[in-house]
Amino acid sequence: MPSTVSVVICAYTQDRWDDIVAAARSIRAQDTAALETIIVVDHNPALLERVQAEFADVTVVENVESRGLSGARNSGVAITRGEVVAFLDDDAWAESDWLTCLLDAYREPRVIGVGGQINPAWQRARPRWWPHEFDWVVGCSYRGLPDRRAEVRNMIGANMSFRRSVLAMTGPFSHGIGRVGTRPLGGEETELAIRARRHSGGRILHEPRARVHHRVPASRATRRYFINRCYAEGLSKAAISRLVGADSALATERTYAIRTLGSGVFRHAGDALRRGDGHGLLRAVWIVIGLAATTAGYIVGRTTARAITGSGDR
Repeated sequence: MPSTVSVVICAYTQDRWDDIVAAARSIRAQDTAALETIIVVDHNPALLERVQAEFADVTVVENVESRGLSGARNSGVAITRGEVVAFLDDDAWAESDWLTCLLDAYREPRVIGVGGQINPAWQRARPRWWPHEFDWVVGCSYRGLPDRRAEVRNMIGANMSFRRSVLAMTGPFSHGIGRVGTRPLGGEETELAIRARRHSGGRILHEPRARVHHRVPASRATRRYFINRCYAEGLSKAAISRLVGADSALATERTYAIRTLGSGVFRHAGDALRRGDGHGLLRAVWIVIGLAATTAGYIVGRTTARAITGSGDR
């Protein structure tokens, strides 16, 4: 079982200063001490200077690759020394036993990565029309994930970890997939997890006891953001499909769409009929809208890729 862990936090804007401080403080308060905490600043000299002045006990580095979350994560991984590398978003904070629970899941030698529960911390009240099945839209755990330790295809980036040896063998997070600034794309951790499992033959686990809280600003609790993020997820899945193949990129999503979303529509509609929950029917409708927007993004992404490939052959 690994005994040392490096924590990487990637930051890009001073607008999240209070969140960055909360994230770093939550690592200081861990029951199992981190070997090191690394804050990577993504092409923002003013923020870099401020972080360096504030955190004397933290390693602060610049993103030395192109702008974006993938480059920032790669820049952090490059200087880590721990047997495990854990990633925490700059707008999230961890429970005090977070690292303890993550490391405990590595007792099995074949485990190459572990992720945990991500609870949304809504800046305002959770919208009553928002289905729990779509909490991934705001980077949080969603209905359909295992409620106990279990094998999964990939983790959610706000709360994930890998053996450092596996990251060294697998290679870096891919550019051109993930988030750059506020652009609502994602998926770089999914693509890397698929590669890591192929190269190592190992297992990735979801450990719900390893909990973090992820702030959800009011600007993301809107219908417009919901649709845009779902559409962007479809674009991201199309990009991942080009890299790893559609079967690997969509295996989990097919089960999620059929089982989780299918049962979710009936569950929320039932809430409206049996319990008189007027928002239940809205949640059912928004499951359908979310699935449609994601599917549309995937189709556009695949069609665009084919058009570009075809024009390049002529």
